[in-house]
Amino acid sequence: MAASRYVTSFVKLSQISGTKLTCGNFHRLVTIPQNVLCQPKQISNILLATRHLQFRCYSQKSDSSNETQTTTTANKPAAASPILGSFQGMGIAGEVLKSQNETEGKLKSSPPGQQQQNNSEEDEEAKKKKEAEASWRTMKYTLIFFGVTLSGLSGYIVGTWGAPERDEEGNVIEDQFSSKPLALQYILRSWNAIMNYSQMIRDPSRDKLLPDPLKEPYYQPPYTLILEMTGVLVHPDWTYQTGWRFKKRPGIDFFLAQVGPPAFEVVVYTAEQAFTAFPILDALDPNGYIMYRLFRDATRYVDGHHVKDLDCINRDPSKVIVLDWNTQSVKSHPRNALRIKEWKGNDDDRTLVDLALLLKTIATSEVQDVREVLDFYNQFDDPIEAFRENQRKLQEQQELMERMNQEKQILPATSVARGLFGRRF
Repeated sequence: MAASRYVTSFVKLSQISGTKLTCGNFHRLVTIPQNVLCQPKQISNILLATRHLQFRCYSQKSDSSNETQTTTTANKPAAASPILGSFQGMGIAGEVLKSQNETEGKLKSSPPGQQQQNNSEEDEEAKKKKEAEASWRTMKYTLIFFGVTLSGLSGYIVGTWGAPERDEEGNVIEDQFSSKPLALQYILRSWNAIMNYSQMIRDPSRDKLLPDPLKEPYYQPPYTLILEMTGVLVHPDWTYQTGWRFKKRPGIDFFLAQVGPPAFEVVVYTAEQAFTAFPILDALDPNGYIMYRLFRDATRYVDGHHVKDLDCINRDPSKVIVLDWNTQSVKSHPRNALRIKEWKGNDDDRTLVDLALLLKTIATSEVQDVREVLDFYNQFDDPIEAFRENQRKLQEQQELMERMNQEKQILPATSVARGLFGRRF
């Protein structure tokens, strides 16, 4: 084996193929160094290969008459040597050397920039492959984790919520699911509990959101005014320096003083959370004009909106007025709503002043059903502007009536003077 490796290494270093060996190369090829130890069997194999090489090498020097016959003999497959393999390909070692020579030739023929580009592309492809494998591995483990978690949670819910109720003595209380198979009983009870919990979240927290009206000797205002907080009384504002703040609407102090008791029972009914709205209302109403406060838990959740349910406020609907800008919040009782424009935080707003005059007019007129008045103003795009126009016309009529009354008072005095002093007066 050592001798065969030596011969193969010589062919690799000299970069000559077996079909182009010369006589000088042949004699150098069969010369084995002294430090190479060969077994007798290996030496006999090398001698057989050497005779074959000698025959091939000397056949190149034959005359032209025998050239055709020598060529035919050389094209035939050579006998395979146990160590060196076939003469033409030098066995497995020859194939390896051939592939290495081709690779080195390609690398030498390609410019250095292209080699660097090829290496970078190969690195990127390998990096992308590793990233894809890592991503898939992470997703697989995540799905397995969630699957196991959901399975355990589902089993816990079915086992806990699906168990039948028991009385004080520990006996099972029969329900509508007791006649079904045991596994189906647990599943149906669990599903029923989930639906009841979901319905409890969507519905108002109690059937009567407001207490019963006050009775004598206490005073109960004849009308109930329901106000939305955000967009009607305050405007939320956020900045990097201060975070969330609620801006107070201009004229709110005058508005609450005019519509508060004894004219109206003022109620704030908003979709905001209680822990957010309570401190804001405390700052807005230091005098206590707002009698009741209702928050998100008192609304009914319908189609993604928190709706104010007037059926639960425990008041006569003909005496209830709702001020809101969101039509979705009052869609269950649209006739009781006076829809105004949302306040955007502008400082020149005077809507609350005009609203106070409108509501004060309704209260002093002792309207039997406020929904008729609200139907009239809701037909306009801007009810407040329509009220201003009516106020202007009413003021003109009052001025005209005053002038007519003054003229009537002047006419009788003139006729008396004429009777006393004659027609010349």
